[in-house]
Amino acid sequence: QVHLEESGGGSVQAGGSLRLSCAVSRYTSTSICMAWFRQAPGKEREGVANFDSDGRTNYAESVKGRFTISKDNAENTLYLQMNSLKREDTAMYYCAALTMSCPPMSDPRLYIRFGYWGQGTQVTVSA
Repeated sequence: QVHLEESGGGSVQAGGSLRLSCAVSRYTSTSICMAWFRQAPGKEREGVANFDSDGRTNYAESVKGRFTISKDNAENTLYLQMNSLKREDTAMYYCAALTMSCPPMSDPRLYIRFGYWGQGTQVTVSA
């Protein structure tokens, strides 16, 4: 049973930065895909970025060049560095895990593949 706990959300002005953290525990699988999702009010949950067990990373087109996903294996922590934030980045951000290789970001039902979720952390970007 994988346990995930996010932190680091908050309010920031457009153009600013935030770093989200996700503490990961209780997993033993050597193959694990870690990911960040977000969900804005009235919208479906969408994949933001993922980090595969071989170190490969993938990003949604909307965040490429602005967000960076990384993982500290020693600290068992997943990060999402968000720079040049826009109002449309406002959402609840979730950390998720899947005990297999990462599915393609283009998978239209990506979030359904993931079985482990954190409680979410709110990110609000104002003008």
